[in-house]
Amino acid sequence: MKNLFCLAIIVLFLGGCSLKEDVAELYLQEKPLHAEVTLPESISSREQVPLKVILTQDGKRVEEVDSLEFEFWKHDDFLHATSEQPIKLEAGIYGTTKKFDSDGLYYLKIHASNDGSIIMPQIQVVVGELSNSELEYLQKDVQEKEEGHDHHH
Repeated sequence: MKNLFCLAIIVLFLGGCSLKEDVAELYLQEKPLHAEVTLPESISSREQVPLKVILTQDGKRVEEVDSLEFEFWKHDDFLHATSEQPIKLEAGIYGTTKKFDSDGLYYLKIHASNDGSIIMPQIQVVVGELSNSELEYLQKDVQEKEEGHDHHH
């Protein structure tokens, strides 16, 4: 009798573990947000420069983004970063104009979110001529990335 009772309990537990056909729909379906940044090939300081980002999600351009911000800073001066709210130029394309005060290496970080997906891509922006210290910084960064790769034989 005791064995029969144990068997009944096991059958009940296993019955609760059956797979449902719609189990995938019960979980959040990721729709990653993608950003493609477009910049002019050459950027000069003290000139208004158009900066654009094309946002896509699930293969379509994002008509209305939940939040979007461009953050800029000079490579050695993160404390003085500035932020701007880009405007919608057309379906899925957002942009602003930026005037860089001086030549050098800058960073642009895009903070974007839509429909539960958040991205923060960061790109380097070269404005005018780079100083020797900026060139050394870039070279050091490249060397560190190359040395950081593990080679398995």
